[in-house]
Amino acid sequence: MRDETGALVNVDDQRLDPVWQSAGELGLPVLIHIADPVAFFDPIDETNERWEEIGSHPDWAFTSPPYPAFMHILDGFSRMVARHPQTTFIGAHVGCYAENLGWVGAMLERCPNYNVDISARIGELGRQPYTARRFLPAICRPDPVWAGFGSGRRQLPALLSLSRNDDEYFNYNTDEVPQQGRWFINGNLPAR
Repeated sequence: MRDETGALVNVDDQRLDPVWQSAGELGLPVLIHIADPVAFFDPIDETNERWEEIGSHPDWAFTSPPYPAFMHILDGFSRMVARHPQTTFIGAHVGCYAENLGWVGAMLERCPNYNVDISARIGELGRQPYTARRFLPAICRPDPVWAGFGSGRRQLPALLSLSRNDDEYFNYNTDEVPQQGRWFINGNLPAR
């Protein structure tokens, strides 16, 4: 979004503070989606692990420039959440940074008002099973992880395999080629 001068509005723009303050005062949680997968911000060529997905959806590419860099967006988001401790924020898709559970976990520790959901990121969690196995229980305080199905119910079998057994290297959806990228996932993550 651009302001009246044509400048991009940053996630932590103070002109948006009344929105976040009002949500906190009213006790309304804010489910917020501020960035797409990191690969959508990388150059779009054959080295991009989501090349086929972006090729099917070129409007999903946010290469910087002209768009802000991925970490510029995430750092602004972190500042904004910290600035509004009275407001409950739920970061969609593992806080919009499922590729880096360490970063998400550190933000959860810094900001008790911050929560994440895991919708549409089974493919990312299953790529890092050891980290995810440590991450999920460590952040339960009691419920900062919200489960959802942003990609629909067809991911339910993968979610169950991810959390209930020792399956290794399986497709995380029902398409022959996984919809988000050409990788498979491993199971045995903790279930609650």
